[in-house]
Amino acid sequence: MKRITIINGPNLNMLGEREPEIYGTQGFDDYLPLLQEGFRDEAVITYYQTNIEGAIIDLLQEAHRSDIDGIVLNAGGYSHTSVAIRDAIAAIRPPVVEVHISNIYAREEFRHHSLLSPVCQGVICGLGLEGYRYAIMNLLHER
Repeated sequence: MKRITIINGPNLNMLGEREPEIYGTQGFDDYLPLLQEGFRDEAVITYYQTNIEGAIIDLLQEAHRSDIDGIVLNAGGYSHTSVAIRDAIAAIRPPVVEVHISNIYAREEFRHHSLLSPVCQGVICGLGLEGYRYAIMNLLHER
């Protein structure tokens, strides 16, 4: 049984309320049990959300020092600005799949570039909350 952790960054606690035309109407707290149930035979899925950049780095480092097998990371706006989170990803053992709910390439130009993508195993964007499911599938079945 693999251990996967999901880390959501700033403003993702507002899913279902925040810009529903971009992010949909379902909150992550409603979606998480569906993910956990769907992968119950393959993975233990834990979840963290924080609006604080340093807390994301702490969670990445804790995953490195524990028995976590993979990380799904939606760093929100920090994806486009945080060298510190990029450095933390590059320094840790578990593979990281970067997820964006919206299609960042169909949005403002400043969102088109992620500092994190080059140090992640993969990137999924524009598939809504289902992007998390695909990221977990990748981590479970990576070659």
